[in-house]
Amino acid sequence: MAQDNVGPFRLLNKIREGKTCAIWDVMNDLKGERLAIKLLTGEGAKNREEVAFLKHEHQVGRGLEHPQVIKIYEFGTDRGAVYLAMELFPAPNIKQQLTTHGVEALSPVISECIFKAADGLAYFHSEGWIHRDIKPDNFLMTLGGEVKLIDFALAERKKGGLARFFSGKSKVQGTRSYMSPEQIRGQSLDQRADIYSFGCMVHELLGGKPPYTGTSTNDLLNKHLRSAIPPLQASNQNVTDAFAQLVRRMLAKKPEDRPDTMADFVTEMRNTPVFKVPPKPIKKTAT
Repeated sequence: MAQDNVGPFRLLNKIREGKTCAIWDVMNDLKGERLAIKLLTGEGAKNREEVAFLKHEHQVGRGLEHPQVIKIYEFGTDRGAVYLAMELFPAPNIKQQLTTHGVEALSPVISECIFKAADGLAYFHSEGWIHRDIKPDNFLMTLGGEVKLIDFALAERKKGGLARFFSGKSKVQGTRSYMSPEQIRGQSLDQRADIYSFGCMVHELLGGKPPYTGTSTNDLLNKHLRSAIPPLQASNQNVTDAFAQLVRRMLAKKPEDRPDTMADFVTEMRNTPVFKVPPKPIKKTAT
């Protein structure tokens, strides 16, 4: 883009670029702070839905404070650009790490990664939010096992009491490889929908691919709805029986058959070894 500054931020390096926005490493010279901004420019900044997503992400994230959740600071506009300022965490997302390094190379930090990601999501739920787009792309991860939950654009408030029975259908949004059956059906959601999605992510982290793949969108969604849960140990024989069973429960078709909360999962994982034979440590801890 032509301008070197957006709001109070000086643009330093473009970290990555998507279809509608770019993530920039920036400096606030007045405060001497290095941050990141999610930036909409051009047609993206004119897209009302994209601007609404960014504003909503600010509303969700501005009050959150947890080491495994990205810190959100400021929403603003400047000369036609729209931005969201957040904590700078210079690491690829889990999907990128898997693509670059593979399951076997990452296995020494996978247990810690899963535990920290689960802890961050449990906190997110405890603050009254459902993420609705849990997937490897939405957790940043270093090769040292540090993790941050990101992207709150689809998050919605958890409905309590009688409201959950009268809320009607939800808009079907999310990522097809990780969507729970109730999310696909457009039903009212609670934290157990995220638990299912997290189970899909754990299956991919340990087995190299999500639990279901399909030849078409309908084929993939039908597998989430009706197909048997694939055994994790068929993809990774080093996973313990107990942990494979825990992941299987997360992937149950009915929400009531899953762990009730992510906090419950964290507690169970603390007492459940992931691997039969612990993988050897990674020598380097760079991102």
